[in-house]
Amino acid sequence: MFPRSALLALAGCMIAGASLAAQQTAKPTADSVRADSTAAPPRPTRELERVRVTAPRTAGYVARSTRAATRTDTPLRDVPQAATVLTRQLIADQAMQSMADVVQYVPGITMGLGEGHRDQPTIRGNSSTADFFVDGVRDDAQYLRDVYNSERVEALKGPNAMVFGRGGGGGVLNRVTKTATWTPAHSVTIEGGSFDHGRGTMDVGRVLTDKVAVRFNGLLEHSGGFRDRADMRRRGLNPTATILAGGTVLELGYEHFVDERTVDRGIPSYQGSPALTAPKTFFGDPAVSTAHTRVDAANAVVERTLGAGVSLRNHTRFVQYDKFYQNVFPGAVNAAGTQVSLQAYNNATDRASVFNQTDLTASVLTGATRHTLLAGAELSRQSTDNLRNTGYFGGTATSLSVPFDDPTRITGVEFRPSATDANNHSVTTVAAVYVQDQLELSARWQAVLGLRVDRFAQRFHNNRTDENLARNDALVSPRAGLIFKPAEPMSLYGSFGVSHLPSSGDQFSSLTATTQSLEPERFTNYEIGAKWDVTPSLSLSSALFRLDRSNSPAQDPADVTRTIQTGAQRTTGYELGATGRITSRWDVVGGFSSQHAEIVNATTAGPAGATVPLVPRHTASLWNKVQLAPAFAAGLGVVHRDRMYAAIDDLVTLPASTRADGALFLALPANLRAQLNVENLFDRTYYATAQGNNNILPGNGRTIRFSLTAGM
Repeated sequence: MFPRSALLALAGCMIAGASLAAQQTAKPTADSVRADSTAAPPRPTRELERVRVTAPRTAGYVARSTRAATRTDTPLRDVPQAATVLTRQLIADQAMQSMADVVQYVPGITMGLGEGHRDQPTIRGNSSTADFFVDGVRDDAQYLRDVYNSERVEALKGPNAMVFGRGGGGGVLNRVTKTATWTPAHSVTIEGGSFDHGRGTMDVGRVLTDKVAVRFNGLLEHSGGFRDRADMRRRGLNPTATILAGGTVLELGYEHFVDERTVDRGIPSYQGSPALTAPKTFFGDPAVSTAHTRVDAANAVVERTLGAGVSLRNHTRFVQYDKFYQNVFPGAVNAAGTQVSLQAYNNATDRASVFNQTDLTASVLTGATRHTLLAGAELSRQSTDNLRNTGYFGGTATSLSVPFDDPTRITGVEFRPSATDANNHSVTTVAAVYVQDQLELSARWQAVLGLRVDRFAQRFHNNRTDENLARNDALVSPRAGLIFKPAEPMSLYGSFGVSHLPSSGDQFSSLTATTQSLEPERFTNYEIGAKWDVTPSLSLSSALFRLDRSNSPAQDPADVTRTIQTGAQRTTGYELGATGRITSRWDVVGGFSSQHAEIVNATTAGPAGATVPLVPRHTASLWNKVQLAPAFAAGLGVVHRDRMYAAIDDLVTLPASTRADGALFLALPANLRAQLNVENLFDRTYYATAQGNNNILPGNGRTIRFSLTAGM
């Protein structure tokens, strides 16, 4: 759609303009080129102070507060659950661009292959395609997200239904977007590197008056990839505005995002391990293996102070998803290792979603106890059309055998519906109410108590059979946490939480006569942990948890035609984390996790005793950034992961891996910054993730990216 030369020319013009603007607005000093530097804002008004209070507090790699975890602006150490926050500075230093990049340094999360066209993390042993949020609002379509407009990304572990509603059994990933504020922003970055990588981003914010501020974030990318035939094009436009009117703050935003790419489902396995083939080998037909995603989202946030300690906040978000993907992908390798089967299908999904959330918060003092009270409601409606077609080779066959040593080919595949392919329309509505009390019982003791009740309703029409199905669920989700603070910067906590997932799946596109009658699955989390802000710029955390998934469907041993809900899964483990500044020149982000996830009662997915796939027993990561001179810094990171299974049958093992990453940072005159990032510094061969036994994705070989940024 746009050639790399055009991208680089446009980005060059953008960076030149931004550099000129930066020279006119800021004197170039060593401090001014730091990504976290800010210009002095105009004299604040009462409304401006309100805008600043609602923004999450960050400093470098350290985040101090979150709104998403409790729906109120709460210090992270007072949130009774494990949470990892990746700030804008860390995202920039590691050149993160995708959600897969984001979770590499987050303990307890593994990103799945997602069939090569969607984000699919496994969080505390639970895989999901829907536990994504934008500014606390559901973003549950299947696509690959970018972080070009993210101020930060929050990984909140354990069931989160009191705050986020259905799902979220293992945790959620919430992107906090960049919005217009009274701190000017002007930065443009162009980036190029290995495998024909070309990318440009822009972040420009202006104060128009003392009542109006605007901001624009943009993305343009055309890149190849480590794997053969890889091609990806992205573009994003995200204007926002903040308007002050008396005691009311109005935030408006719109995003248009397009992602087009080759769908790559990796390599097959052979005799229990990834097949011995060149890691870049493409299995299938790249000419027809494509995906196209278009997302158009508009949102409005209105917040008003009603009186001392009382505020009302309403958030409305409308989003339209248009997603199509088509793929020819590898199946099993024959016993001799000489032939591999190929299969194919395509799928189209159109979804229109509207969400409205209203929160009323109040700060109340009763005797010696201070309460932060929350009462809220959420209404949503999601209309989805889903159509799938099967690929046929030679007109009639649903699989094609090709030589293992020559698996990349034009297949002449034809796509048409089979009797079991999806062709449906569904409408899902949710009406929820929730209440929460954050209690400061004393200087040392705090508590969080909350309850949410959702009415989940789905109407489902099968276009192929003209069958109408429906389900209605009442989901009751409690939350309780107790916090003890032996000292102000330290907290010890215990928590309990419950989430539910209706038996129509993450994407509510698989309702059948059987599943419409099943009870929702239940996720129950027990957790104890500790958080310590060692210094204002260094935080440590730990958590020990047990997460039980119950009410899972299983085959009735007395009647194989019946489904019963006796299946259960359990994940136990602990996590350690460190984020912040060790010295004035040394920043770190590190984490360690130990998890064991298994089926404890047989489900339709696997037998009792089976280990859940994509859950390594141990993971460890450590990123270091050292300021070697006023204008020069270097980064070094190491990511280790134990072996893990590719599928629930535990027949194929992805071997353990250790990868090193590096970076160099240089401050230049004229408010410019140069950055070099190297992923897989020592060019190790490893296998990053999988989607079952025969869709295994090799990790990138040594990947170099160079970027130049103008502005702040």
